[in-house]
Amino acid sequence: MYFFLLNLALLDMGSISTTVPKSMDNSLRNSKDISYAGCVAQRPLHYETLLGSRVCLHLAAAAWACGFLYALLHTANTFSLPLCQANAVEQFFCEIPQILKLSCFTSYLRELWLIVVTASFSTVCFVFIVVSYVQIFRAVLRIPSQQGRHKAFATCLPHLAVVSLFISTACFAYLKPSSISSPSLDLVVSVLYSVVPPAVNPLIYSLRNKELKTISGSVLSCLV
Repeated sequence: MYFFLLNLALLDMGSISTTVPKSMDNSLRNSKDISYAGCVAQRPLHYETLLGSRVCLHLAAAAWACGFLYALLHTANTFSLPLCQANAVEQFFCEIPQILKLSCFTSYLRELWLIVVTASFSTVCFVFIVVSYVQIFRAVLRIPSQQGRHKAFATCLPHLAVVSLFISTACFAYLKPSSISSPSLDLVVSVLYSVVPPAVNPLIYSLRNKELKTISGSVLSCLV
């Protein structure tokens, strides 16, 4: 469990550290500037839900590799287009749909490829998550202790809610028709899938875990 929590924490740190610090820096300096290289580097990273030994290492490596490959394909496809319409992104980070709006020409084939890849990737991930949770719930319901069942559901249900929020808002951000797009709506949706899940995961996995709270308290006591 702690091995996969470590991987989740590293993925969340990687995901949120590519966008939020730059946004905070721009807010403090009252600036909206970002370099082209910095914009390219803000490729979205997606955290995975994982189930220890060799199999766990393979699962973690596969999740990291798939996430990196998916982000790399997105970034390479987006920034291979010539960008010349403007240099202002109506977002607090370099979100791919906003970058595509700056292209010199409309490439329907690339947009279709982007939609198909995003939808396929999200659907496969969501199906695996749902199947996993069905197995988890079946196992939890067989736990004889009511306290044990309550503890398992108290962790599983919030995580399932966060995953559903992430996938639904991310799909909406990438697949929504341009007719309902607006700067304020785009901003809210982007925050929901890029900032909220990494911020809420520590609350689900750390603050609700008695062992982690005990260890954290011991570490803080030693520091004081």
